[in-house]
Amino acid sequence: MAARDTATDLGIVVAEPVADALADGRAVVAMESTIFSNLGLPAPANAEALRRCKQAVLKAGAVPAVTAIIDGRPHVGLDERQEERILSGSHKVAERDISVAIAQRWELGMTTVSASVSLAHAVGIRVFATGGIGGVHRGAELTGDVSADLDAIASHPVVTVCAGAKAFLDLPRTLEYLETVGVPVLGWQHDWFPAFYSRSSGLPVPHRVEAASEVAGVLRYRARPDTGVLLTVPIPAEDEIPAEDIESALQSALRASVAEHVSGPAVTPFVLARIEEQTTGGSVPANLALAENNALVAAVVAVAIAGGA
Repeated sequence: MAARDTATDLGIVVAEPVADALADGRAVVAMESTIFSNLGLPAPANAEALRRCKQAVLKAGAVPAVTAIIDGRPHVGLDERQEERILSGSHKVAERDISVAIAQRWELGMTTVSASVSLAHAVGIRVFATGGIGGVHRGAELTGDVSADLDAIASHPVVTVCAGAKAFLDLPRTLEYLETVGVPVLGWQHDWFPAFYSRSSGLPVPHRVEAASEVAGVLRYRARPDTGVLLTVPIPAEDEIPAEDIESALQSALRASVAEHVSGPAVTPFVLARIEEQTTGGSVPANLALAENNALVAAVVAVAIAGGA
């Protein structure tokens, strides 16, 4: 698979299928690489997630574009050899880290939500799919720990499709933050803000949408030209882990993170790994299902946007 350099100062390498689709005005869905690395899911589930998400995007008529830092260059869209490399990746790259990764020529960097949204916008991709976004952490009033994902979503005109925020976050404050920075938060055929493994956090979404054309319209008519849109998609009902079943594992993982002084970007992989242990691997199928479902919905939205809906 050939790749092309973009004209941006970042020197982003865009895979040929992605570049061709963008040039033709066809639908493209960006995806982060963290979820497909060993930071997101254990092997071989991470490879399965990559395969299922790519297939879901292609099935809906869009082109998948996984983002990553490879040999000191930001990439949007990967070939098979590069995909194999990211499966073992263990170095996170947020938006703020992109310039450092380029300047220091990092061999391999796994892009988070914030980095992926930034790279997607830089090359003209309008839709990004992930599992769950970061948000305001519990105790943020003392620690100030707020994920860079929220600022990136607020700063780039991209539709981010997710299963809500990670369940271990302070979800009410995450929604308040998104309101403050002017991000429209939508529920895909659903009235409640999802809690990752669970379909509802008990918090209502500000706006429900029924069709991809509505999402496209919200992006088109947003009040702030640089602000993105958050589309929340509940995990399929048959794959849900009820909130009461996940809560004990969640609380145990959070206590362990405090005891071991885990903070910042390290919290998410730590807590997810602990939840997997506590649920004897039961969280992994749920994670796979929601990631695949998000990719499918994202592709449907991307097709609608590309078609001028």
